Amino acid sequence: MRSSVIHRDGIHFDLDRRIVADARSAAGDVNVVSHAHADHTFRTSPGTVVCSAETATIATARTGVAFEHVESARGIELVPAGHVVGSRAAVIEDADGARYCYTGDFSTRDRAFLEGFDPTGVDADVLVMETTYGHPRYRFPAQAELDAEIRDWIRDNDDRPLLLFGYSLGRAQKLQWLAREAAPDRPVLVSESVRDVNRAIESATDLSFPGRVYDPAELEDLTDELVVVPSNRARSDRVERVVERTGALKAGFSGWAVEDSFLYRGGYDVTFPLTDHCDFGELIETVLTVDPDVVYTHHGFDEAFADVLATEYGYAARPLKRDQTALADFR
Repeated sequence: MRSSVIHRDGIHFDLDRRIVADARSAAGDVNVVSHAHADHTFRTSPGTVVCSAETATIATARTGVAFEHVESARGIELVPAGHVVGSRAAVIEDADGARYCYTGDFSTRDRAFLEGFDPTGVDADVLVMETTYGHPRYRFPAQAELDAEIRDWIRDNDDRPLLLFGYSLGRAQKLQWLAREAAPDRPVLVSESVRDVNRAIESATDLSFPGRVYDPAELEDLTDELVVVPSNRARSDRVERVVERTGALKAGFSGWAVEDSFLYRGGYDVTFPLTDHCDFGELIETVLTVDPDVVYTHHGFDEAFADVLATEYGYAARPLKRDQTALADFR
């Protein structure tokens, strides 16, 4: 059977039916949402969506768009992707038995309260994978080592406020988790957007987070609080006033922290490569473990990573560029 994979609004699998993954508005015969980050979810409801119950709850809380969901469909199996709470990869089987794995955003690391994506359980002929950090310079410390470094930094700075910057969904919850481990008696404050995500996750799971939403006025009277703030506010005027008035330190958390430019872009005092994605080595190991016939890469260093797979490992690999059709023939 001749089939195609297309990167348009989301990833489109034209098989015996059209399956659309992580679109903002496009809809197929079957629609899949891998996780609840805004760039992977619908602006308007497409009807029934294949996703985890956690993703449905969090996405609705963040966007206000309610939708029906199911956790499985004919020929589609969801498996934990290890990216954020509720994230799932999708293993799709067409009418002729060809199998496709769409990873969505994923991480193979166990972190805090999350189990990583397990490629040993995936049987796929075609692997469609995100490659955000698909360049050899992006290699991160072992998770236990990194977590210990973050906890030590929090403990070593117990005489001033600490502003911890991370995405509202994903990084922010892990930072609260690490803060509670490092300094259980220090107050943890969070923005309203982080609080809203906390509540959605807590309503859908047995997890709980220590953050109390702050009143913006109280930020200028901080003493030793740990404040979890969305990354996009790192350079805001309010943050700069808080730093000037209280002597707070700013810490940025991202895989991009392996580059010095990340520290300067955010005006951070310190950065840590805490991420919800695989590093380069983990991406390679995922491909070797799944061992598909064809690999399509997208996002980040998609071209560079596909080139490494083809030239160094002998895989049929290519970047999945927007509006280009990739064909796979399984007869």
